[in-house]
Amino acid sequence: MPQFPTRAGLATVSALTALGAFVSMGTATAAETTLNGEWAPFTRCPVDAPAMLAADGLQKTPQCVVSTSASGTIKLGKTTVITGKTDLQIGVVQNADGTSSVVAPPSGALVADSATVPGGLLGLMCPSQMPVITAICETLNNSGLNKITATMESVGAPYAFDQTAGILTDMPIVALPVRIHLENPLLGSKCYIGTAANPILLRPENRNYPEFGMSFFQGDGTPDEAGEMSRINLTGATQNDSSFAVPAATGCGLNVGLINAAVNAKTGLPSAAGNNSLTLNSTRTHLTGLNAPGTVAPDAGKVLAENRHSAVR
Repeated sequence: MPQFPTRAGLATVSALTALGAFVSMGTATAAETTLNGEWAPFTRCPVDAPAMLAADGLQKTPQCVVSTSASGTIKLGKTTVITGKTDLQIGVVQNADGTSSVVAPPSGALVADSATVPGGLLGLMCPSQMPVITAICETLNNSGLNKITATMESVGAPYAFDQTAGILTDMPIVALPVRIHLENPLLGSKCYIGTAANPILLRPENRNYPEFGMSFFQGDGTPDEAGEMSRINLTGATQNDSSFAVPAATGCGLNVGLINAAVNAKTGLPSAAGNNSLTLNSTRTHLTGLNAPGTVAPDAGKVLAENRHSAVR
């Protein structure tokens, strides 16, 4: 059997927002590769990353992990909102000493549904006691300038993956740094909640044990009880994180720093740890790898990549 972390309940982080009216947010879902059979969920696994290809199958074992959630809720500062579909995919290299490292896809670990902010700038920063902001608010009614698009972005690879926490409850499973990009002509192109240097850092935990399942398949994804590949399926776990802080919005409003202040005042940012919470409903996590990676050493990473490429339809 492969050296799988028995529960890869990675935090499929939902489309975060500090705005009270967001339905969902995140990076727009790009066209994805269609894969055969048991490979189907692993559309973005970074099998061609150098760290994955270099895994020999003895000291280092390569695996693919995907974790999704269709819905959830998030409280940031003053607001609680419903979240949209999210998809977290990573490569994991399991080390012989029991540690592991995480490899993110080139496009980032997290992809989530995009959304337009209902209410736009009017909902984001109006009314305001700042005269400059009040003047802007008065021009926004029925204006095309009111629309805001929100995108959640990964900023760096996930880290601190704990395979033991994945099968237990109330222990952080992985650290996922993200930021939220707010886009509107009046906000400019550099308006973010969180930054690469100061991200929103999520560390979700299982609140209940997932249902366990396992399947076997050939390298190209065709189900086969005698196949060289295994897939662990863990479904139905609720995940939660109530420990993260949310930094203030920055870079908003072209050269008018006052818009930063308006956004932060209306949404209650920055918001200290303990005032925010994320819950993901019915997460679905799948982990796949070679059944006997040592038998193809030192080429386990290369074989895993070849198998996934053979599954492309």
